[in-house]
Amino acid sequence: MSAWIIWLVAGLALLLLEVLAPGVFMMWLGLAACGTGLIVLASDIGFELQVVTCGVLAAISLTVGLRLRSAPARLNTQQAGLAGRAAIALSFAGREGRVRLGDSDWAARVPADVPEPAVGARLRVEGVDGTVLIVRPEG
Repeated sequence: MSAWIIWLVAGLALLLLEVLAPGVFMMWLGLAACGTGLIVLASDIGFELQVVTCGVLAAISLTVGLRLRSAPARLNTQQAGLAGRAAIALSFAGREGRVRLGDSDWAARVPADVPEPAVGARLRVEGVDGTVLIVRPEG
């Protein structure tokens, strides 16, 4: 049996393993093994160079896979669209208080350099800390 067929069969076996037990890890190794098989088919290289080729292709494919993976979406982050929105001060005691944003009341905090907002003051959300909005007076 030719070496390139062994590499392709091993790559297809790893891809099948990924389908049966998904985790998006064996796929990248399977692609590297299939790529090694195609390189061996195109050029008759020795076993040592085949192993090195598979290692290099595995490193490249794993790097690409890690870059394609996105971070899980989190609620109440600046990316969720709360930053920059307008809010109305409901009550504040020092730096901590409550604001109305849309149809909901939220816990809020103003930065240390901002005086306590008056009830009804228009505020702008500049960030989110967990479920607490960081707000600053508009203007």
